[in-house]
Amino acid sequence: MSGPIQYDTSRPGIARIVLDRADTRNAQDTAFLYALNEAFDRAAHDDEIKAIVLSANGPHFSSGHDLREVDGHGNMRKHETVGTWGGFGKPGAEAQYAREQEIYTGFCERWRNIPKPTMALVHGKVIAGGLMLVWPLDLVIASEDAAFLDHTVSMGVGGAEFFAHPWELGVRKAKEFLFTADWLSAAEAHRLGMVNHVVPRAELESFGLAMADRIAQKPLFALRLTKQAINAAQDAQGRLSAMQTSFALHHLAHAHNMLAHGSLVDPTGVMAAVKKGPKAAE
Repeated sequence: MSGPIQYDTSRPGIARIVLDRADTRNAQDTAFLYALNEAFDRAAHDDEIKAIVLSANGPHFSSGHDLREVDGHGNMRKHETVGTWGGFGKPGAEAQYAREQEIYTGFCERWRNIPKPTMALVHGKVIAGGLMLVWPLDLVIASEDAAFLDHTVSMGVGGAEFFAHPWELGVRKAKEFLFTADWLSAAEAHRLGMVNHVVPRAELESFGLAMADRIAQKPLFALRLTKQAINAAQDAQGRLSAMQTSFALHHLAHAHNMLAHGSLVDPTGVMAAVKKGPKAAE
């Protein structure tokens, strides 16, 4: 597979998906997200694959949504959509809502519900939309240098679209994480249960793949059923309905910002938010 995503199945029972847009710190434009979804679908449909491992090339795992994409709505027409919402060319808030239903919350829910174990190997910075490549996966292994940030409140929006914050961090830490827009270290993420293991950067790949090897020794049907059962337990707590509410509030913020500022985000907070991005840490 060429383009922004690499795909490899040379390791028995394991599909490796690698984010490969290092020059943008793996920023997510429309083509990137469709290529990633295609890779996940390919692994999901391959009966020889028992575990899916996502990692990234470059100094950082992901800098989030690519805000430099000029015509995100027009670019939607270049891809065969996987959802049924439609309305990508409609006026007002409808097109933005449709786009984010498809490539943000839509893709995240698809990836979360892949009936195979998934694992993220995370290094460097993971910012806002970058969390949406990590949180839908089942296991997270982080290098010691990994750090996480959601600075969307600084930009006048109440959190990244896939609003898993309370489940990943706990309610009080989720509020602190969002209200302050401070970095969360790998060690703290591990303490909170968001990360399974923290390892030295040099050992990230070997540690994660060794775990994936152990998973791939199990019967695939049993792995599928176990994942379905655990996801069902989380959904019984109200996860999905809470996320639907937060997604609606997210778009209320977009609509407000368009009326107040003429853009989807509050420009007064953008520059301060940008300073918290990967370049500020290099």
